[in-house]
Order: sequence, then C-alpha cells, then structure tokens
Amino acid sequence: MKKWVWRGAMALMAVALLGAFSLWVYARRALPQTEGALRVAGPASEIRIERDEHGIPTLHAASERDAMFGLGFVHAQDRLWQLETHRRIAAGRLAEAFGEGALDTDRFLRALGVRRAAAAQWAQMQAAGHSEARDALLAYTAGVNAFLHQHLRARPPEFVILGIEPEDWTPVDSLAWGIMMAWDLGANWTTELLRMRLARKLPVERINELMPPYPGEKPLPTVDYAALFRSLQGDGHVADAALDRLLAAAPSSGLEGEGSNNWVVAGAHTDSGKPLLANDPHLKLSAPALWYFARIDAPGLQVAGATLPGVPMVVLGQNQHIAWGFTNTGPDVQDLYLERLKPDDGSQYQTPEGWAKFDVVEETLKIKGRPELKIRVRTTRHGPVISDAGISDDLIGPKGRPAYAVAMRWTALDADADSVGVGLAFNHAASMQEFVRASRGWVAPMQNMVVADDQGHIGFVAPGRVPLRKPENDLKGLVPAPGWDARYDWAGWVPADETPREFDPPRGFIATANQRVTAPEYRHFLTSEWAPPFRQQRIEELLRARERHSVDSLAAMQADVKSLAAVPLLPWLAKASSSHPLAAQARQALQGFDGTMDADRAAPLIYWAWLRQLTQGVFADEVGTPLYERSLGGRSYRDALEAVLERNDTWWCDDKNTPDVVETCAAQVDAALTRALEELQARFGSDVSQWRWGDAHQARSEHRPFSRVKVLARFYELRAPVGGDTYTINVSRVNYRPDATTGELYLDEHGPSLRAIYDVGDLSRSRFMHSSGQSGIPWSPLYRSFVPRWAKVEYVPVWAGAPEHTLTLTPQHP
Repeated sequence: MKKWVWRGAMALMAVALLGAFSLWVYARRALPQTEGALRVAGPASEIRIERDEHGIPTLHAASERDAMFGLGFVHAQDRLWQLETHRRIAAGRLAEAFGEGALDTDRFLRALGVRRAAAAQWAQMQAAGHSEARDALLAYTAGVNAFLHQHLRARPPEFVILGIEPEDWTPVDSLAWGIMMAWDLGANWTTELLRMRLARKLPVERINELMPPYPGEKPLPTVDYAALFRSLQGDGHVADAALDRLLAAAPSSGLEGEGSNNWVVAGAHTDSGKPLLANDPHLKLSAPALWYFARIDAPGLQVAGATLPGVPMVVLGQNQHIAWGFTNTGPDVQDLYLERLKPDDGSQYQTPEGWAKFDVVEETLKIKGRPELKIRVRTTRHGPVISDAGISDDLIGPKGRPAYAVAMRWTALDADADSVGVGLAFNHAASMQEFVRASRGWVAPMQNMVVADDQGHIGFVAPGRVPLRKPENDLKGLVPAPGWDARYDWAGWVPADETPREFDPPRGFIATANQRVTAPEYRHFLTSEWAPPFRQQRIEELLRARERHSVDSLAAMQADVKSLAAVPLLPWLAKASSSHPLAAQARQALQGFDGTMDADRAAPLIYWAWLRQLTQGVFADEVGTPLYERSLGGRSYRDALEAVLERNDTWWCDDKNTPDVVETCAAQVDAALTRALEELQARFGSDVSQWRWGDAHQARSEHRPFSRVKVLARFYELRAPVGGDTYTINVSRVNYRPDATTGELYLDEHGPSLRAIYDVGDLSRSRFMHSSGQSGIPWSPLYRSFVPRWAKVEYVPVWAGAPEHTLTLTPQHP
C-alpha cells in the first residue's frame, strides 16, 4: 500500500514538474526574439533591429519600404494581441472572442460601417495606383504577416486563454483602425442624442444651462428643438428607451480622447536659442499603452517617436529637422439625422426630392458559444443608419408605428480620407512650411498641430475636413435634424487654407489645450463644444513666468497639478457647514488648499467628493437619476454648477423630490459636504490625516478584456497613484462613475498617454514617456517598466544610445 502511495506521489510530482517545465518553455517562447538573425520572406534587403534597455527598437533599413516592413514585424513581435483587438474593434468582431457581452458593440460598429468605409478607402487607393501610403501599407502588412507565419513561436496568453488564433493582417485593418482613431476624437453625436433625450424633460433654456457654451459666450441661437421633437415623436417612453439603448451601446475605440496639451516656444525664449516643443495627448489609459515607441533609419527618413500598432508611420515625434505634436480640436464633424420612413413602405425614407430606397447590406455576426446572427444595416444619402445596430428600434411616431431611423453623417467615413499618406509626409517634412503644406490633405480627426523646425520657426495649424452649415440651419448641429429638410444638409467644406493657423507670433510661444483656437472674427463655425480653458490658461501663466525656458522647465510644466478650475469653487467649500463628526478634521485638512491636487494630501479628495455629491444633488433630480447616472454622471458639469451657485439659482438647487421643502444652494453645499464625509469615512476610516488623494485617484490602465476578470486583472491591469485632476496640466480625469468591476470612485482612466519634449537644436536632449512599457506580454519586464517613471513624470531619450539587443532580418528569396 505504501509503495502505491509513494508511486502515486512521485507520478503527481512528475506531472507537476512537467507542467511547470512546459509553462516555463511557453513563457520563454512567447517573448520575442531580440538577438541573432532570422531569415524572413518579404524585405528586399537586410533589416537591423537594435533595441535599447527600454525595448525601444531602432529600425535600420536600406529603403523606406523595408523600414515599414520592419515596423510591422516589431509591432507583431511586441503587441500581437493589441493588433488583434484593434482589428476586432474596428471590424465589429469582438463577440467572436469575448462572447455575447460584446454583441451590442459589434452591432453598432457593423451599422456604422467602419470596415466598409476602410475597404472603400483602400479600393480608392488601389485604383489610384502607386503612392507612398499604398506602398507603406503593403510593406507594413507584409511585416506583420511575416512574423505571424514564419516566426511566431507561441501565441500571446490572451489567444491561448480565449482559444482563438491570430489572423493575417490586411491594409484594410490599418485603415479601419485609423477611422477608429478619429471616432472618439471627433465624436459629438452622443451629445446630440443627450440633448434630444433631455428635451423630453427640460426646456431648451435649461438644457443650455446644464450644457453651457464656452465661458464668456452665449448659447447658439436655435429653434425650440424640444417642441420640434414633441411634434415628431408619439410614445415618449418608447422613444426614450430607444435613445437610451443607443447611447449605452456607443462603442469606444480605446482612445476616448477629450483633451491634450501642446505648446511650442521660440528660440528667443529658450536657453539653447532653438525652439522647444512639448506634447501630451490625453487618451484612454490601456495595458499595454496605445503608443509604441520606435525609431526609423532609412535613406531619406530618420524619424523617432510614438507609433500606433496597426499604423505604418510615426504619429507624433521628431525627425532631423522638425518636431510636431497634436491636441484635439474637437470640431463638429458628425451630424445625426432623423430619416422619416414611408408609412406604407419601410424600405423607403423621405428626402427633399421625395421618397428614396435605403441601401441595404446584410452583416453576419459570429458569437462565441452561440449561433451566428444576421442583421440588416441601411444607409441613406447622409450615411449609415446607426439605429440599425439591433439594440434600438426605429423611433416611434405619432400613430404608434415605426416612423424614423437615425442616420449619421461623418467626415472620417469618406472614401478619399488618407491619414496615412499625410502622416508619412509629416515624417518627411524638413521645415515648418513643408509640414503645413502636407497638412492640407488631412481629413480626420481634426487636430491642433504645433510644429517647430531647426531654422527657428514655430507654427500651429488645425487641418481637417469641417462641414459648412447653411445660414438657415436653425439647429446648428446640436441635435438630430429632420433628414428630409434640405436646410440641414451640409453645404461644402471649410477651405483647407482657411482652417485655424498661426506662425511665428511675436509673443514667442503657441499653446493649445482644446480651448477655443479661433479669434472672435473667425468666419467659419467649427464647434460650440470647446473644452474649458483652464489648462491653456495655466500653461500660458507658466510660459510667461520665465524669460527663458529649457527642457527641464517644460518637464516641470508637464508635472504641474494646480487646478485653476477648483479656485472659484473653493470659497463655497470653505463656507460649507456640516454636523458630521469629521467636519473639524476636514476643515483642518482644507487649510491653505489652493487647488493644487497633490496625490499625498487629503484636501483634493475632500474637494472632489464634495463636488461629486454637490453636482448630483443639484442636477440629478431635474434630469432624472437613471439618465444622470447613465449619461451625465461621468461628466462633472463643473461650469454649469459654478453658474448655478453664482446666480443662486433655486430652480436647480431645489430638490424636486421634496415638494414640501425648497432647498437653497447654500443648503445643497452643506448637505454635499456631509454626504462626502460619510462616503470617505466609510471607505478610508475616521482619521482624516491619513486620507490621501492618490489612494482613491489611481491611474488605471485597462487591459482588454482581462481587467473585467478579477482573477486575471491583477496580472494584466496596471495601476499607480497620481495627483492632478480633470483640469490640471498633468491631467488625470476624475471619474464620477463607480468602476463597473470594483465599484471604486475617482479612478483616473484618461490621462497623458504620452509625454514628449523635443529640442530641435539638440536631438540628444529630446525625451518622451508613455504609460506602460513596450511589451504586450504581462510577464515581460518591459510590460510595466515605464509605469513608475510615467507616474513621477520622468522620461527616456527619444534618440537611441548604445543598443542592448540586435536582431537582423535577412531576406529569404524564393
């Protein structure tokens, strides 16, 4: 008996050892080969890939084509799962891998037609024949697939866990991801639906107060669209439910960019006598980061900076002569249209000329563990019918029958959009003037681009295709418009040479932070939804504070956590009265607080908890708690709140749920502090001196999909405590919504996805940093190697030092 027990134990030990050895072998093989030589079919000449200690590759190639082949190869080596998610998001194929929970997103993206638009763009590029963009896309695709077919030794763990195989990359995948880049960076369609939804509850005047115009400006004059929608819709409950489902299904590219900073300083105001440029795009934080650093060295092309896996170019960076950086302009380049259905024939919709047939495409969706699903998607003269997502029926009209569909017009879906070609021209530009000329072809997303060159010039241009709206358009693109009325159709484009721009200004610097970038006399309408100017004001304040700037002073600016948005609200917090037992401790913690959002202080935590409670107390009863939590709770509505407090607006401050009592704004301020202290005490205990902003306000880089799987999240997700807030230069957006998985409040999921400072006079002083690490394999040291430095606003060199690893790709000719 003992012998059998002993033998069984030895057998189990052997199995365990074999399993451990197999896991060790798998873990080693899943990491990319970075040393030695590989024979590869595809390149014309040898490609040398030198990686530094941070895993940043320098691609040495004999031609640009081979350089793009090499870029595709290293993207696949280090970020294969990220490429897979990029492809599946854009194609609406998430449910194949993730199951039914991703089906609504797939339906929406099939209805939107991102991949169909990308296929049309590629067909137009193919028909035009040889072009730099076409050649780069083909070479990049060949590089990805060469790794996939010839040198993939073990699938990354996400493929193994989910039981899927990587597929060949195509140029359409690259173009589709380019459209998804534009999705969140130019998306105002959700605010159009929000206004339409709010119009069921509030008059237009109150909606304008809740969603106010840019500071110092008046709301755009519009028709009473609340009355318009009441006249069009029948069963309000059905319409509201349809709109809510459509809003909830809005997919994310993973970028979700609502803010960024860039500024450029002329040589007359720098220690080197040459321009300096700083840029930090604020995007959704992900694991791995959206960005992948690379350097390219080929005849006629020496460029370094941030690339996006899936796209064959350096998106943001520096070459031997210029540096450039982007922030989002946020133009209104999306309009929704209510398409009226023919009462006796749902296959037709009304146009100004009469009834027209929908263009119809059938899409097949595969769902993990379920039979495939076929959906019908329609297109009108305006664009795709997004209500065909299958999660929202056609809107109900006065007679209780389906009467309207919702279609979208969006510039990024145009077949002649070519962001790759323009981006490659940026990589080649040798002067500010060349960069600006190249920008004329940019379609979407519209960006505030700053540029500096080694001749001493600095400039700003905001290229992009922006619609001209007719003078008689009395909705101004703020809400869905009747699609059968020609006055709401676009009337052309803002001429490419008339988009905003500025060159070598006498003040010696240019700064953009998503604020209004047009002067009052500018004659074209771009948008009414500029970001509040707090970051831009702080940037200008710090730029003017020094006679001369250096790389180090610009780095200190990127680390700044003074929130100018908090300053006007602090007197209200100081006056707040509470009977809570911790109120005295809280007042002590707030002593001297000036809006500097340090991670190691309690004051920012108390301020933001109070602000969250006050915003909800003032607005949720009028909007309705479900809609507030679904669509408004993630937005601070700080400007609306400040205006309500300033005018002591009892209509908003009164709680409509207590009709026998009229609450004043002062009462709401007091009650919000009490609720905030109750919330914080429950989470952090009764010793206010131990509360820390960084304990609640953690930068969370989400992994798709394993951040939503608790047992895996700890291995894949990246976190770091950070200071700052939604309005600081070192931005870290404060999330009002409880996290869907953990229930945590105040997480930072949107921030400086990349920080960069470029010196065009001395390239060796240029530096950058992104939010994770170069690798996409969670057990690689390079998966999270940048996180501590990123959190402390530290950097690594843009241009390479001595290589740590060298891999040579040798052509394998037939």
